[in-house]
Amino acid sequence: MPSLGLFQSARLNQSLSPQMQQSLALLQAASLELRSALAQELLANPVLEEDLEEVPPEETGETSLEALAETEESWRDYLGPTEARTGIANDSEEKRQYFFDSQAVPETLSDCLTRQLTATTGDRDLLGAGIEIIGNLDARGYLRIDLEELASRTNLSLEKSEEALHLVQSFDPAGVAARNLQECLLIQLRRQGKGQEVEAKIVEGHLELLARKKLSEIAKLLRVPLSRVMAAAGLIRTLQPNPGGSFRRTEREAIVEVDLRVERIDGKWTVLTNEAAIPRLRISGAYKDLLYGNGQDPGLRNYLKEKIRSGRFILKCLRFRQQTLSEVASAIVDCQAEFFDHGLSRLRPLTMGEIARRIGLHETTVSRAIANKHIETPHGIFELKYFFRPGYQTAKGDHLSNQTVKAAIEEMVRKEDPRNPLSDQEIVEAFQQKGIALARRTVAKYRAALKILPSHLRRSAA
Repeated sequence: MPSLGLFQSARLNQSLSPQMQQSLALLQAASLELRSALAQELLANPVLEEDLEEVPPEETGETSLEALAETEESWRDYLGPTEARTGIANDSEEKRQYFFDSQAVPETLSDCLTRQLTATTGDRDLLGAGIEIIGNLDARGYLRIDLEELASRTNLSLEKSEEALHLVQSFDPAGVAARNLQECLLIQLRRQGKGQEVEAKIVEGHLELLARKKLSEIAKLLRVPLSRVMAAAGLIRTLQPNPGGSFRRTEREAIVEVDLRVERIDGKWTVLTNEAAIPRLRISGAYKDLLYGNGQDPGLRNYLKEKIRSGRFILKCLRFRQQTLSEVASAIVDCQAEFFDHGLSRLRPLTMGEIARRIGLHETTVSRAIANKHIETPHGIFELKYFFRPGYQTAKGDHLSNQTVKAAIEEMVRKEDPRNPLSDQEIVEAFQQKGIALARRTVAKYRAALKILPSHLRRSAA
């Protein structure tokens, strides 16, 4: 039986100092969180102040980031050799102003419809009812109140409310302001001159059969050839069931604060940091004068020294944050150059370890740097973590991301014979012919993620 008692032992443990923890917290914080943290620092540290002057960083003299006091050696060791790396290049004032001026707010579905409404009619009643309709559309573009309630809210007759609804339904995107899927599809078919054709008859009375792929049964009920029903089903599949869907991402992007932007400059993809996303701080000159004045109380001098040291450390952290974020983003852009040139289908596999090796940082630092950060690209706004994806290697040594594999599966299904759709195993074999080894369960998982039905449910004819 082991004896009980008190024993002494010595061991080494790695721990983070409060300064290191604060630095890493600022590195990981999103812009909104960072501004909140800096606002608290401004309240807690009287020697820190917001620099509202339009002065280039290289002209800020003793308070410039290049001239900040040295910090703990352990902090520098953990974060990496930042002093040896070049700082973020400062663009000319003209380029920087162009960058900020070009941050246009994307148009929302509501904005798009309101613009069309005011350009179409000057009737006050129609304008009022139209605004009420637009304000009651959901994210998909469907109307979520009935005409009786609309008439009651606007003090208009039912006929006038219906006139306003038909007016809004005539706007783009086609199918907007519909009250259900059936009406949404019929609006689009009428726009194409198919309001009296087989397509409209299927939508009006046989949508459930169409969803179950019972094309032969539909042909019998409508007394038309199966080939005609198959053609109609193909056209219906091209219609948009969610007319507001194209605006949903735009509305999300409108509230996302972009930390970085990529644009082609002199033929090369270049990363620009949004320096306006965080306040510019400096050490107050008044407190520096007070510190270096003669005959001051030693207690006051020690207090000011500590606050100035703390303030300079915050500035050092901000410099490191922006520099690291820029270097990580630039390395990502270099690795994913084909994505920026050609789009999502050319996204390649990428790991944080690869980026860390490129820029000489620890992998955990890269992970913190990309957390909650967004970048604007020619293909939309993405989180930085979007570019880190697992992938597959072909027999020729080429690398494919899982996003590229998903796109390939989607393309195979799109081109398949509707009467003999591809099974998951056949898709696996198709990839094997290209030198890509995939498991059948992986194909099934990707197919489900793409919302593609199993082969027996994709069969067009019963």
